[in-house]
Amino acid sequence: MPGAPHLAFVALGANLADPMAQVCAASEALATVPDSRLLHRSSLYRTAPVGIRGQADFINAVAALETRLEPQQLLDALFVIERHFGRRRDYHHAPRTLDLDLLLYDSVIVDSESLCLPHPRMHLRAFVIAPLLELAPQALIPGRGQAAAWLPAVSMQRIERLTE
Repeated sequence: MPGAPHLAFVALGANLADPMAQVCAASEALATVPDSRLLHRSSLYRTAPVGIRGQADFINAVAALETRLEPQQLLDALFVIERHFGRRRDYHHAPRTLDLDLLLYDSVIVDSESLCLPHPRMHLRAFVIAPLLELAPQALIPGRGQAAAWLPAVSMQRIERLTE
């Protein structure tokens, strides 16, 4: 693996086809990403869908990866895993068997057609902030500051830490 390793955080979520099993299996799949190493995965969290009604709750987690892939290469690898798990993108906010979002990649800021880093809505999602802080209590969101400072903004969102 050429080049220095980078620290990336990935959000995992599912609300179809036994979501707890999907997220756990996806964690294992992250360990197979080329030129990368799964460092940790947070606890699982049950959360209400954000911005949508009439869908089942989600199971969410965040994983920390050490990678030598560039951000776009890592995102492409995440899309391959999503497809393997049957992810379909029928419409915006559709229920999903698996959703993998690249949240952070070191302190890199990217704003391209295919990739935005940090993830543009991560600071507004309890299902991202809580598991991220479990793994990295001092996490910084480039351009937004300490992740922990965003806890009040997401405090009204329903989230429950699960025991596995």
